[in-house]
Amino acid sequence: MKYFFFALLFFLQLHGQITAYKITPDNTLHVTKQKIKILDAKILHFETKKRIPFHEISDLVYENGFVYFVSDQGYLYKFFINIRKNKISSLQYLDAYVLKNKKGKKLKKKKRDAEGLALCKDRLLVSFERKQRVVWYSKNGLKIKKIKIHKDLQNKNNYASKNKGLEAVTCNDKYGVVTAPESPLKNADPQYKTLYSKEHLFKFMADGSIVALEFFDEDSVLVLLRDFNYLTRRRMSSLIKVQLNNCNAKYICKSEVLAKLDSSNGWKLDNFEGLTRVEANKYLMVSDDNENIFQKTLLVLFEIMP
Repeated sequence: MKYFFFALLFFLQLHGQITAYKITPDNTLHVTKQKIKILDAKILHFETKKRIPFHEISDLVYENGFVYFVSDQGYLYKFFINIRKNKISSLQYLDAYVLKNKKGKKLKKKKRDAEGLALCKDRLLVSFERKQRVVWYSKNGLKIKKIKIHKDLQNKNNYASKNKGLEAVTCNDKYGVVTAPESPLKNADPQYKTLYSKEHLFKFMADGSIVALEFFDEDSVLVLLRDFNYLTRRRMSSLIKVQLNNCNAKYICKSEVLAKLDSSNGWKLDNFEGLTRVEANKYLMVSDDNENIFQKTLLVLFEIMP
């Protein structure tokens, strides 16, 4: 029996499994106040065939039944996802890659801190927290080229710290590449968070740190923020819609809070860092387990209510 248990455990780790999870509080009063509806949540357990660890997931993108994840360690993963009747019915591992330079060589450790992921024009965009940059990659993790970012983001000394770099990225045809540091730059007004395109700024007021971006429509971006109190262990994840086409002369844009998920209200949260659209108003959100046995990689399917 003992050997059977270990064999089963090895099989599940190799092939992966998803198990049901409930992030909503038992008191549904805190759920109905939100402008989003949680449809499903799963804990992810995977060990890839190439022995690339499936940990520290920082962002994801969805494309026609496939989902790509990127990790803090500079790994890219490809899965097939089956979503039926508003449930994540299966997630099948397909492949894993190490992010590489143009010559096909693995990135040096200090350059691997991949945080943001976006899909645009059939290529992947990756933003990096350390050695702050945004880079086009192929879908198998090979560098295509580095892109030019806003002038305020080009000087590493402008960032709040080495670990507060380009946490999130998204793109569309109208605004091009839009990225954001986790925390406001040193010379910026700390009460505002700022999104950056190549030439423009978009500011909005919010609490927490920016962790993910995704276009909601042609002129609006969904911003995922997190806040964590190390003393009380309280976690909060917020979702805010920012209208890039409705900003004043000081670059302050109209914004709307869609949801605030607060662990003090019973929400069973983890370190959510990634966001992607699946269809219409349905999205996936993923958490970073920090390669910590006490944390989970959670994949959440939710809908933004009309």
